[in-house]
Amino acid sequence: MGRCAARGSVRRLLRVVGGSQSAKQRVLTGEAVKCHKHHHVMREERCGKGHRVPRVQVRLLSIEITQRIFLHRTNMEYVGFASRALQSQPHKKQRRSNSNNSSCQFATRAASSRLRLSYSPGIYSVQANPTSRALPLPPTMAAAAEEEEGRLATKYVLITGGVVSGLGKGVTASSVGVVLKSCGLRVTCIKIDPYLNTDAGTMSPFEHGEVFVLDDGGEVDLDLGNYERFLDVTLTRENNITTGKIYQSVIEKERKGDYLGKTVQVVPHVTDEIKNWIRSVSSVPVDGQARPADVCVIELGGTVGDIESMPFIEALRQLSFSLGKDNFCLIHVSLVPVLGVVGEQKTKPTQHSVRELRALGLTPDLLACRSAQPLIGSVKEKLSQFCHVPVENILDIHDVPNIWHVPLILRNQKAHDAIIKQLNLARSAGPPELRDWTQMAESYDNLSNSVKIALVGKYNNLTDSYLSVVKALLHSSVACSLKPSIQWVAASDLEDAAATSAPDAHAKAWETLKDSSCILIPGGFGDRGISGMILAAKYARENKVPYLGICLGMQISVIEMSRHVLGLGDADSEEFNTDTPDRVVMYMPEVSKTHMGNTMRLGCRRTFFRKPDCLTSKLYGSPPHVDERHRHRYEVNPSFVPMLEKAGLQFVGCDESGNRMEIVELQDHPFYIGVQYHPEFKSRPRRPSPPFTGLILAATEHIRTLANISNGGAGASE
Repeated sequence: MGRCAARGSVRRLLRVVGGSQSAKQRVLTGEAVKCHKHHHVMREERCGKGHRVPRVQVRLLSIEITQRIFLHRTNMEYVGFASRALQSQPHKKQRRSNSNNSSCQFATRAASSRLRLSYSPGIYSVQANPTSRALPLPPTMAAAAEEEEGRLATKYVLITGGVVSGLGKGVTASSVGVVLKSCGLRVTCIKIDPYLNTDAGTMSPFEHGEVFVLDDGGEVDLDLGNYERFLDVTLTRENNITTGKIYQSVIEKERKGDYLGKTVQVVPHVTDEIKNWIRSVSSVPVDGQARPADVCVIELGGTVGDIESMPFIEALRQLSFSLGKDNFCLIHVSLVPVLGVVGEQKTKPTQHSVRELRALGLTPDLLACRSAQPLIGSVKEKLSQFCHVPVENILDIHDVPNIWHVPLILRNQKAHDAIIKQLNLARSAGPPELRDWTQMAESYDNLSNSVKIALVGKYNNLTDSYLSVVKALLHSSVACSLKPSIQWVAASDLEDAAATSAPDAHAKAWETLKDSSCILIPGGFGDRGISGMILAAKYARENKVPYLGICLGMQISVIEMSRHVLGLGDADSEEFNTDTPDRVVMYMPEVSKTHMGNTMRLGCRRTFFRKPDCLTSKLYGSPPHVDERHRHRYEVNPSFVPMLEKAGLQFVGCDESGNRMEIVELQDHPFYIGVQYHPEFKSRPRRPSPPFTGLILAATEHIRTLANISNGGAGASE
């Protein structure tokens, strides 16, 4: 046969050389070492910097990578990417000569190890190549190489929980993210909830805590609120994975015929969907930059051993195996209780939890032990012996004065070193920089003065129902050098009927309300406790007590003014009374009346100030508009707006149409504001929400200083 079997379309193998972490500075090139049979003559070209770039024409038959090699932050997939990217190179003619060897060999290098990738018909093999040399990447390939490196570089940290629920996995995951971010790494987060609900939108606050709303309108688990507050990122609804979402996606694919007639099963179809979802979401940047994050922190909800989380456990086991040990780190959060008067810290629950996890195919790299007091040394040694985790990787997360200390606890125990070592990120990460975070945590502990805030709500039996509101009050109070003292007032206890049915609770509720420096009415649904909220708003208006109404709280102020100032005794919301002749709050016409899930007005919406000199505008720093998150089905009836404004209730903010009212203020009152949106969802420790800050300042009679503390806070727009 006189024709070279290696001849055909042009392919070039690229070499990735270690050194700088920047993909643009990595050195890639293709190099034909020798065709022993035909002694191909390479045609050399020059890149933009004048470096010689050898090229060779080869024909790659059925190529198979016989060994998958991971080296530091790169692997042999770079070679496959590089050769695919160059398929469009122009055809190059070559000279042939005689030889008796039937293989063509090509040199390549990955990270700091030199390898030779040898081709023989149908197979690639890898061997050491100490003589290979490197040339810089041609300019046309720089962007594509950087994009591919970003796709392959994301590492994963999985947080699981054992023994009992409610151990603080969300705070642990957020704190791990804070520490890694302080080391110079970019972090994203995923929360997995094994329930069958598609999202958290239709779940009761009593059962699952608050529903956190994202910019894109996603109604998600409250832990995503922790992620956003701790890491100062903007997540999407896809960052919250539920069993309902996974099964819905699988069933839709099955109906389309995407599975080609196969029997659809939990393994592999559901587990593959979970893995694909994780990979897809982790590649989406959440910090405003273009490239994917360095680390994705995944929190698996529930407790290890729950039957509903089994498909996720299996999917994560497969993911960890396919990624390799250098790309996956597992942190197991467990409980070390102290029983009764004995006072001994017990390790057996954690031992059993780890055994259950190992039986499912996952082995923890670190243990995060929750306890009331710091763990003693012998307990750590015992856990290390029975759980197969090094002593230095057993983290002691004991109770602290405030959760801002948790990242500091992790740093002090060098959790970042263990994670970075496990993920092989030492060349990318630096020492943790947490000076600002330390100052924030310690400044709160040193505060001595407090402010009493009456929170008149419907779901007070579970404080997590108002978690974002509580955090927003904390951020604003600390910004004003105060500790928030939240006085929980059940709205139903304020009602006149409670004076007969529960006189003690009624008297205590009113005493608490009157003893507080300000009043806040948060969002909610349903007619329970509405009469008590109206009475609280009336008390704040008549006694000039600072008042902030959020969503339902704004609608309550409109109803109260209509009844007691305009004289419309039947004024009500269509939500509570569909037959009232005075519907001052009405159902939004575009919202579905038959379906409850994901049908409200959701997500980040723009609110324009109708009166630029209003108090709310000044709180935000006097921008023309603000962008805040919404979650509501009902709105103020625009036909009643002129009457209410004549009575002194000014509608100072509206949507882009000018008909949907967003902000109200009461004239001749030190601070009486209602907002249709939820400002608490965008509050951050270093950027408190302006309406909450205004409430705290008004409660301490410092509202005149608002111009000095607010210059475009959370939610402000240019």
